[in-house]
Amino acid sequence: MKKVELDIYGIAPSQIKGSYSLILSEVSGERKLPIIVGQFEAQAIAIPLEGINTERPMTHDLFVLFGKKLNFTISEVFIHLLKEGVFYATLVCENTDEKINIDCRTSDAIAIAVRYNCPIFTTEDILEQAGIVLDDTDDIEKPGRDNNEPPASSEKNLVNKYKDKSVDELEELLDEALRNEDYLKAAQIRDEIDKRK
Repeated sequence: MKKVELDIYGIAPSQIKGSYSLILSEVSGERKLPIIVGQFEAQAIAIPLEGINTERPMTHDLFVLFGKKLNFTISEVFIHLLKEGVFYATLVCENTDEKINIDCRTSDAIAIAVRYNCPIFTTEDILEQAGIVLDDTDDIEKPGRDNNEPPASSEKNLVNKYKDKSVDELEELLDEALRNEDYLKAAQIRDEIDKRK
């Protein structure tokens, strides 16, 4: 299985109320991997990226402190599975004696990766399934982006793969996406339905 290294490209408000699109970008390519995260998860990722110091440690900061006390470090985050629209990740933890993998939510894994400054990887298969190429027309908050740089786009400018479906077919797909908690897909389908009204 070929691993592909990713970097955090930006965070954009999602069309789903209270959620954000975390956009990861392949280091040696143009594909982006959008992952829907909640408001608190987006904040947990953005705070260290922006260099903001909180008065008290957040949960992910506590994890880092705990790891340091036990002489563990995180060597990488691996997004290894995409199942029914949900990404699955593993923290690869090491100390001098052992290396262990810990299963965790992808948003938590990335929030911890940012704090450990460790690489994030996924598989070529996941990028083929869920990877997109963005154009440069809409705003994504890019950590540390200079205000004079042009904004990047969000998931609403993806190639529309639903344009040939009828409204009835789209509504069935929307119900299925919501049942599977695939909110990115649901937002895309909803946008296509809205365009036709």
